[in-house]
Amino acid sequence: MTELTIQTTTAGSLPRSPELVAATQALDVAEDGFTLIRTPEYDRLAAAAVTDLVQRQVDAGITIVGDGEHGKAMTTAHDFGAWWSYSFQRVGGMSLPPADAPMPEPVRSEPGKVRLTSMNDRRDWVAFAEAYGDPTSGVLLGEPPYWPITTGDLTYRGHDAVAADTAHLRGALDAAGLTDGFITSLAPGSAARVGNARYGSEEEHIWAWAEAMREEYRAIVDAGLTLQIDDPSLAESWDQINPEPSVADYRAFLRTRIDAINHAIEGLPREKVRIHVCWGSWHGPHTTDLEFRHIVDLVLQINAGDISFEAGNVRHEHEWKIWRDVDLPAGTRLLPGVVSHATNVVEHPELVADRIERFAGIVGPENVVASTDCGLGGRVHPQIAWAKLRSLGDGARLAAQRLGG
Repeated sequence: MTELTIQTTTAGSLPRSPELVAATQALDVAEDGFTLIRTPEYDRLAAAAVTDLVQRQVDAGITIVGDGEHGKAMTTAHDFGAWWSYSFQRVGGMSLPPADAPMPEPVRSEPGKVRLTSMNDRRDWVAFAEAYGDPTSGVLLGEPPYWPITTGDLTYRGHDAVAADTAHLRGALDAAGLTDGFITSLAPGSAARVGNARYGSEEEHIWAWAEAMREEYRAIVDAGLTLQIDDPSLAESWDQINPEPSVADYRAFLRTRIDAINHAIEGLPREKVRIHVCWGSWHGPHTTDLEFRHIVDLVLQINAGDISFEAGNVRHEHEWKIWRDVDLPAGTRLLPGVVSHATNVVEHPELVADRIERFAGIVGPENVVASTDCGLGGRVHPQIAWAKLRSLGDGARLAAQRLGG
């Protein structure tokens, strides 16, 4: 009898070593004001860091490892926006607005015309302004407000950087005796959530990002690795629309973002692509999050073999029930988060196993890969992050024992 194994993975970012953070902080900045100039010495340090990181994942019980987003330059240990801001360094056509540029005015939507407002005008942030304004509340904002804007034609220029990413992970996999791992990349719809002073419409802006980012997607897959496309914009944008739209209007708003992803991954093997959906990883109330049931069918239209989503976050844990009523496409696996970035409490392996078994009972254990809700790097202390990953590995083994009977 073959012993049952529950595969495990992460959703991307993992803690960086103090040495790697310090080396990143020491890099020079290019004339554009936001692109870090990497050196051979830095790349050697990054490669060693990824090798160590992969082995630590294996030791914790993670079976499908990633590079922890270590190739995405981050200047502090708690840079929440690293998953996003790295793209500005790899895509030409961006420039920083003047430092004294005024904050954008709030944008209001209307029926049939859904528009994103500014980051600081999110409905949850407005409703909990007192908590967000209190530095002792424990509520942390996500992205800083000062980002580049699109001022020219978007073109991919990150070929050397993504080549370094793939080479570092391939070397780490070889050292650990593994054959496959994954690297994250930003979805067109999420990348396009910056100011646009070049393209005539939001749709044109998104499609331009799709054309640029598809080069990074292909480079990752061509290196024999799995591509994870991060797209919080699919669920998180709901909170960034004022007033609250109808579900029908929001679904129409997502159509361009879904189509842009599928265009950008056209020709890539479905089993080498995974999509990550979340509701924003900052530590905050999240009382206005859209229920996953309203958009899960759209997410499943993305030509990806794996679907990664939050399922340990207390705002969304109950949504495991929706999969009872969803027809999972053949060859699709679920990557539910069973440990969360949103709490410092380390999940007990029994709880992790319980969460895994819920999904396995619906779609089968072969179609479940236990994961984290979002990346843990920068969101919980490194010591806590690694304790959570060990609990994830232990819980997966426990669930396999139970399910294997």
